[in-house]
Amino acid sequence: MLEKTFDPKAAEPRHYAQWEASGLFAPRDRAATDGAADAYSIVIPPPNVTGSLHIGHALNNTLQDILARYHRMRGKAVLWLPGTDHAGIATQMVVERKLAAEGNVGRRDMGREAFIEKVWEWKAESGGNIVRQLRRLGASCDWSRERFTLDEGLNAAVRKVFVQLHKDGLIYRDKRLVNWDPHFQTAISDLEVEQKEMEGAYWHFAYPLADGVTYEHPVAFDEDGKATEWETRGYIVVATTRPETMLGDTGVAVHPDDERYAGLVGKSVILPITGRRIPIVADDYADPTKGSGAVKITPAHDFNDFGVGKRAGLAALNIMDSQARITAADTPDVPAEYEGMDRFEARKAIVARAEEDGWLKAVEKTKHVVPHGDRSGVVIEPWLTDQWYVDAKTLAQPAIKAVEQGDTTFEPASYSKIYFEWLRNIEPWCISRQLWWGHQIPAWYGPDGEIFVAETEDDARAAAREHYGAETALTRDEDVLDTWFSSALWPFSTMGWPEKTEDLERFYPTSDLVTAADIIFFWVARMMMMGLHFMDEVPFRRVIINGLVRDEKGQKMAKSKGNVIDPLTIIDRLGADPLRFTMAILSGTRDIKLSEQRIEGYRNFGTKLWNAARFAQMNEAARVEGFDPATVEQTINRWIRGELVKAERQVADAIEGGRFDDAAGALYRFIWNVFCDWYLELAKPVFGGADEAAKAETRAMTAWTLDQTIKLLHPVMPFITEELWEQLGGEGLVMGAEWPAFPDAFVDADAETEIGWLVDLVTEVRALRGEMNVPPSAKPPLTIVAPDGQTAARVERHRDLLLTLARVSAVQTADAAPAGAVTFVSGSTTAALALADLIDLAAERARLEKAVADFESDIGHVNKKLGNPNFVARAAPEVVDEQREKLAAAEAGKAKMLAALKRLESL
Repeated sequence: MLEKTFDPKAAEPRHYAQWEASGLFAPRDRAATDGAADAYSIVIPPPNVTGSLHIGHALNNTLQDILARYHRMRGKAVLWLPGTDHAGIATQMVVERKLAAEGNVGRRDMGREAFIEKVWEWKAESGGNIVRQLRRLGASCDWSRERFTLDEGLNAAVRKVFVQLHKDGLIYRDKRLVNWDPHFQTAISDLEVEQKEMEGAYWHFAYPLADGVTYEHPVAFDEDGKATEWETRGYIVVATTRPETMLGDTGVAVHPDDERYAGLVGKSVILPITGRRIPIVADDYADPTKGSGAVKITPAHDFNDFGVGKRAGLAALNIMDSQARITAADTPDVPAEYEGMDRFEARKAIVARAEEDGWLKAVEKTKHVVPHGDRSGVVIEPWLTDQWYVDAKTLAQPAIKAVEQGDTTFEPASYSKIYFEWLRNIEPWCISRQLWWGHQIPAWYGPDGEIFVAETEDDARAAAREHYGAETALTRDEDVLDTWFSSALWPFSTMGWPEKTEDLERFYPTSDLVTAADIIFFWVARMMMMGLHFMDEVPFRRVIINGLVRDEKGQKMAKSKGNVIDPLTIIDRLGADPLRFTMAILSGTRDIKLSEQRIEGYRNFGTKLWNAARFAQMNEAARVEGFDPATVEQTINRWIRGELVKAERQVADAIEGGRFDDAAGALYRFIWNVFCDWYLELAKPVFGGADEAAKAETRAMTAWTLDQTIKLLHPVMPFITEELWEQLGGEGLVMGAEWPAFPDAFVDADAETEIGWLVDLVTEVRALRGEMNVPPSAKPPLTIVAPDGQTAARVERHRDLLLTLARVSAVQTADAAPAGAVTFVSGSTTAALALADLIDLAAERARLEKAVADFESDIGHVNKKLGNPNFVARAAPEVVDEQREKLAAAEAGKAKMLAALKRLESL
């Protein structure tokens, strides 16, 4: 007999160990008849080796595991390939902090080789946490194939790709602007930049016009915006939030259609402090409606300015070093007093100088967004430096075409817009990082700066001998590659490329990729580019984008807000299955509103199935050898058989389509509403009756239906289903069982119609009792009004069930509704429930009228908010959505109460 409750703490580690030991996580052996359709593969988005399981991982890996388990039960050879990412900057930071806490010297004092050795030591000790946590979630990955983006095989693949792209002219070295982290002294990707709103200011500076030039500047305007007064100026005003960058200004831009400055284009200004002569240029980047309409241009320290500088042929002068201190290395006209000054100290000094010399015209306080390093927390500096780049524009063209022609699809399809938008406007990809932990760039420099790119040092030396005609000392590039570079090769490098392996032949391209929208361009697009270039085939057939998990109010989770839901804490408290089911059933929206209460609710769903299995055991419903569900005769058994078929079709279709919310919803409705609430209730009289043949058939049907239900639910809730399968005497593991296959003939239209009639009628009675506030203990008589022959026969067949399920004292037929009864319609059946003697009509009318008034008050209050344009424009989207949901609920509640009032009037 099953225990009263399922104990996930005891069952989960035991079943996971059984699964691993069974070998079922690995793809089944290849059959002689296997074709491409018999394989299903998916590569895990590799979590950072430094990471711990967070709620986003729980969502993403639950969805992947549903796919893997489902296709495995379908008989396919399933490869779910796991691994972790070396996470360059994150891992280096963790180890540096650990070394500092232990009193060790810094990495630069330690030296590269010794430091890298320490990182590998840390990985051996602590790098497996995330993998262990994925096991707790139930992830059925093939751990025997686990990869690491820095393992030797992937290292070889990365070197080969770099060298080949360099030979193809698609990797090159260039001096361009990058996001520079002055703390870590490395370039970082856009994904590693966190935008923070900060208090700041616009400082308005007057740059004097050169050569005594003046112009007439409008200072007063009429109601149509036309200038009415002018003043003569010998300067042009620019505004900046970063005064320190003026030391690197090489131009001032105005819009080509801005009449105020039309006569100044081609003229020059004298840059204060430095005395540098810089031109005034025309460029569409300047916005005539913002500030003065004139913009200072610092090509070496601003991404937009870099573009203006390129178009206008302006010099790009670096005025900062790698630690964001002022330097005159490129700009000898920068006064010595600023040399070595921190950028923020320089800001203060320049503003003070401007005020003292009189060219500070105004200070405008503002809030603006400032980029910060997500790891270091310091302000990111756009910095001009030599880096390695990929010609992403060239590689992007096949990747665009592949999605356009449907070789790879997105689910939902709307996400392809993000993909196309980025690829069609792609910039060169900076792939070098000034770190030690990562794939060291396979490039060596000769004494004259000549670059030799090769897979090995021996190959580089051979190339150098050929170039110089003698053995020559070479120095290896110290930089490492962007983590996303090795991740871009993930689908094929993990399967053994560049070798021609069986895994590549069998499982590439992969079937699905499940990932988040925020890395469509950082990862998905880059995998498409690399897969097409090196494999001549897309890396995956479909990309399923999962949503972002937020708190119950729709706010982003953050430790600072105290609203983070830790999946490991949830698993400790409730088990993995409720968390997994919640992730699946909520996965259909871009922003998933999650609360612990919802997870607890789906724990109750698992409990409902557990109790149903206990009920079946108590009523001696056990597997019968040779039982054939096609032969059942009882109406309820023919009905549940058809309902099970429909549920299987819905679940399978939804999982195949990547609609995990629909799959979970179909499972919930069948298990809770159909099997537990109706079938088992309908079976109770049979179990307690005297018809032994009906009893035996219903017991066998209950056990069979329970078995099939366990199989259907297994991909979503693997632990409780495996426990039930074991406890109920299932053969082997349910994980290795075949997915149910039912013929269409199992759906019995007559049984469906008959039981549907009964269910609908009972549901209407229950709803009416609730609306009219009938006491639970009260049992009014039910009258079926003027039934036809078929309905009258149904009443006779199901009288006992109606008495029990509808909680009525009698079920009778009559030509008209009796006095004091409320009439209602269920399908084609008219019925009446005698309520006049069971409720206080005056008190009930007063209750309903008060409820209507309360709803009207709520509706008026919410409508007032939503009718306020300022509220709708300024409130957070989730707050506006919450108000709209309140309005819809209040309007539905009011309609329900008004309907009840109308019924009351008939008594």
